[in-house]
Amino acid sequence: MPNVSYQGTGRRKTAVARVRLVPGGGRFVVNGQPADEYFPLPSLQTVIEQPLRVTGNMGKFDVIVKVEGGGITGQAGAVRHGLSRALLKVDRVFRPILKKEGLLTRDPRMKERKKYGLKGARRAPQFSKR
Repeated sequence: MPNVSYQGTGRRKTAVARVRLVPGGGRFVVNGQPADEYFPLPSLQTVIEQPLRVTGNMGKFDVIVKVEGGGITGQAGAVRHGLSRALLKVDRVFRPILKKEGLLTRDPRMKERKKYGLKGARRAPQFSKR
């Protein structure tokens, strides 16, 4: 059997994750490191494993991820989104399951841009009467 791999791109805030699924024993590698080293918080590990757990594919695939941009939470969200998209390419049967959990929707929330005359996106300079 030829080398089979499934790819998906996930995004969250400014983070972009390129996820590759290869049939294997369940290794999870993020930027060349094991996932539990790259994402040390248990909550983030739960986030990135969610698509595999929901579809019942824990331990069936090796997951290789390249992620860049954003912070650690945004990167975890991007990995989750990319993994969900890659699982769709494995089997279309997963679509209703992933959709019900909200894993296929790209989270549109972004940082609001700074506006001129203000100190941030919305904060006005302090008012002084005199």
